[in-house]
Amino acid sequence: MSPVNDPIGDLLTRIRNAQGARREGCTAPYSALKHELLNVLKKEGWIADVAVEGEIPEKELIVTFAPEKMKLTIKRVSTPGRRVYSPAKELKPILHGFGVAILTTSKGLMTDIEAKKQKVGGEVLCTIS
Repeated sequence: MSPVNDPIGDLLTRIRNAQGARREGCTAPYSALKHELLNVLKKEGWIADVAVEGEIPEKELIVTFAPEKMKLTIKRVSTPGRRVYSPAKELKPILHGFGVAILTTSKGLMTDIEAKKQKVGGEVLCTIS
């Protein structure tokens, strides 16, 4: 299997594909950033659960979808070839406040709403609505 150039994009695509196939969840290779991203989604209620299985070379993330949530519309904003940064002042609500943007900031991964409250900007990883 060839290495993945965009691990976050790969995770988001796995989630989109599994939901399109009406699965209850999906798996993805483990990384600390992906685990933190999924924990933010869990905290916000977009997914039901995230678990880590296995040992280090075959460590995997197990994602369980929230049955009450419709199919997520996930868009990758910042890519390896085009990084997108936004200061706190320029963060706009996603889908009139019903969606969420996830940012990497100097204080860790957080939603656009939290970043605006803490007045920190960062790289916009993705939007979810």
